[in-house]
Amino acid sequence: GNMVIDIGGGTSETAVISLGGIVALEAVRVGSFDVDASIQAYVRREHGIAIGERTAEEVKMAIGSAAPTDDESQAEVRGRDLMTGLPKTVILTPEEIRFAIEDVVSSIIASVVRCLAKAPPELAQDFLVRGMYLVGGGGLLRGLAQRIERETQVPVKMSNMPLEAVVLGAGHCIEHYDALKNMFMGARR
Repeated sequence: GNMVIDIGGGTSETAVISLGGIVALEAVRVGSFDVDASIQAYVRREHGIAIGERTAEEVKMAIGSAAPTDDESQAEVRGRDLMTGLPKTVILTPEEIRFAIEDVVSSIIASVVRCLAKAPPELAQDFLVRGMYLVGGGGLLRGLAQRIERETQVPVKMSNMPLEAVVLGAGHCIEHYDALKNMFMGARR
């Protein structure tokens, strides 16, 4: 069996696939957009400035992480002061951003743990040997793979092309439809 964690913009899905079908599935309506929104809300609440979605995403990519990293550089962020309406600059630390996004990260990891718990016990050895595969843009959050690995005790492998993995997989299914058609829901048998 294989286990895949797909962290997209609006949802995170974890699936256990074995013998050509899904044997366990967990999905939460939480993804990388929620990480960005959490950063926006934190900066608004703690620093009194409004920042846009793009700025929040830039902060996430620059200093965001799910666990402490070797590079704990700070980031200078510009936004609109909520009191004066004037431009204002603040310095954010990686520790602040980890705190800001912790609820989202914890929710994603909890869904991975629930999926593991649903998987048939005979597949546990497969996961310990093969690991789980992390795909989707949300999987690019620094330290996330290591944190999932630490909290599940199962190795996590990052896809070589996490942003393209889902569409490449869909293309593979289309190319090999006759061989794979029994995997699809609603497929005529």
